[in-house]
Amino acid sequence: MARKTATMEAGTGAPAERVPGLDRLPAGPALFVGRRTELAALRAAAVRPAEGRSPVLVLAGRPGSGRTALAVRFAVTVAGQYPDGVLFARLSAPDGGRVPPARAARRLLEQLGADTADVPLPGAAGDGRDDPACVALRAALAGRRVLLVLDDVRDAGQLWPLLADEPGCLVLATTAGPLTGIEDIDPVILGGLDRTAAAELLGDLVGGTRIGCDPVGAADLAEACGSQPAALRLMAGRLRGKPELAVTEAAKELLRAVAEAGKAEPESVKEPAEAVDPPAPNGKGKVERGKGRGAAVTGPEPAAAVDPPAEPARDPAAWVRPGPEPAEPVPVPDNDPLVGAFTLAYAGLTAAQARMLRALTLAPAQSADPRTASALVGCPAPEAATTLAALAERELLAEEPPAADGTARYRVPGRLHPRLVRLRERDDRPAEIELARARLLERLVRLTESARSLLDPSEGAGPDPLPGPLRLKSAAHAREWLLGERDPLLGAVADAIGQGDLDGSAGRLVTALLRSLPLTGAAAPADLHQLHELVLTVAERHGRPRRASAALLNLGDLQAAAGRWEQASGHYRAALEHARTADDEALCARALEGAAGCHRALGDAVRAADWYGRALGVRQSMGDQAAEARLLARVAEAHAAQRRFDEAEREYRASLSALRRIGDERGREAVAAALAELRERVSAGW
Repeated sequence: MARKTATMEAGTGAPAERVPGLDRLPAGPALFVGRRTELAALRAAAVRPAEGRSPVLVLAGRPGSGRTALAVRFAVTVAGQYPDGVLFARLSAPDGGRVPPARAARRLLEQLGADTADVPLPGAAGDGRDDPACVALRAALAGRRVLLVLDDVRDAGQLWPLLADEPGCLVLATTAGPLTGIEDIDPVILGGLDRTAAAELLGDLVGGTRIGCDPVGAADLAEACGSQPAALRLMAGRLRGKPELAVTEAAKELLRAVAEAGKAEPESVKEPAEAVDPPAPNGKGKVERGKGRGAAVTGPEPAAAVDPPAEPARDPAAWVRPGPEPAEPVPVPDNDPLVGAFTLAYAGLTAAQARMLRALTLAPAQSADPRTASALVGCPAPEAATTLAALAERELLAEEPPAADGTARYRVPGRLHPRLVRLRERDDRPAEIELARARLLERLVRLTESARSLLDPSEGAGPDPLPGPLRLKSAAHAREWLLGERDPLLGAVADAIGQGDLDGSAGRLVTALLRSLPLTGAAAPADLHQLHELVLTVAERHGRPRRASAALLNLGDLQAAAGRWEQASGHYRAALEHARTADDEALCARALEGAAGCHRALGDAVRAADWYGRALGVRQSMGDQAAEARLLARVAEAHAAQRRFDEAEREYRASLSALRRIGDERGREAVAAALAELRERVSAGW
């Protein structure tokens, strides 16, 4: 089958294949046609100078318009001009949920190779330009030439915290609507393909002879699809699966399906408010020079265009105008050709294929490979692999970059996700859905525990081996799997705990992740923070104060390690209350000592002495002499900071006696040195 691609002059710079990060981009369709005008507009906009920040290109189009495929095509073409790499992040979930910019910034930092362990945890908001991760990203981009591809941006509030003060970088954002609020941006608005490109795409996907023998039918089908790439691909998949179906008849089927879908829902669903004006049926538009930087490919009335400011914005505070709250995701109306094409494609599936497709909406991040897909439907992994490939052949799944071991990965397209969820709720019993979710969690638990046993064999025997096609082969494979699937794993456990009906399996997965992720050497504090918060949620839901106290202590330790002493102190105090409820002296002592350390770090010696003294009393009642010696020295330090030198010397002497009793010579040397320094400073008139 011939492959048609849009031709463009390659950009100057390093060969694209040598630019790091190209493999992070979505795989995109193997066949790409047309869009020469839009590509030229993007290229012209990319070379215009920026005023004080990274230039921003925006691709706006309805779901199914092919905006992501076009963004990938453009990125590959210009990647050579950005030798420091290509970064990619998807800023909305398949269900339309909004990804906070702080989370996106951390993932982009990791792609740059930055150590996110040094990035402080997010604050209370964690969603603005001052978030530590966003600040660190902008600093890391300074002096670099990087291409950032941000897919499916919901609103300007997600984008502007990621914009660096670095004109050498380029940001390419795709969106379903205009990013109102960011100054000096003219979006490239996607309509349908032109007639030639639509016929070309159908010919390449279905077969040139079949389309060439019926040019009228091909034109009718393209018009029925609104020349939308996604609808064209779905109908091409239907024609490939039904060789006896005439192209003309396929066009008539689609028109009937669209009409029936439009009647099936109330008027409020049929005609939703759209952020982007619909393209003309034949996809024709025109190219205009924007009033600011960039060019826009417009339909009849480009409602998404943003009026540029009178003068270039130079102050970062002026880059974004205050705007409304984030908009709801742009829906696919029921009278859209994409809905009709999906209805026909879905009707042509076998029962097993349809069940798999519905079940994939339960997969973490709607991304799956044979390991997770087989668990969702309860079939062998090879059978799941065959079904996934068949669904991708029908254009119902998008291919993701393969896993590190070459395992094929797929994703439910966001444009189809809401429809599939409604089908799942209609056709699958609640008990079946719960069983599928339980199987998935148990599969993820076993895989994570298997990875842990490979990374640290000293922990003891691992779980029973998984079947061959599911098995992780080595420590390197285990590490790659954990890091590659980290986001889906975190998403799976967060979703399960959010629903609250599978806390047992979800809790085991949290425990497995907390034991396994640190073994990779790349466990981000933010991820560990999220996991401990999930532990706390489950513990409080089921009335387990001891487990809640332990989770709060771990959260306090993470905040303390980040230097956020006030937040850490709050966690330690909450942990103390739960520990008292559980009547657990060890947890009480640890919480008291943690809070004391926060007061010490904040320079409040009076409160530090008080909390250390309370922790000392608990440790003494427990008979923990090593902890008693350590806390006596801490109390002495707090007294010395208050210039209470006699009390400080007394506590140091008591600490030395405790260390002598337990035979800790190294500790005795350290405390004796501290006591000698105190005496010397007092003698010098301190």
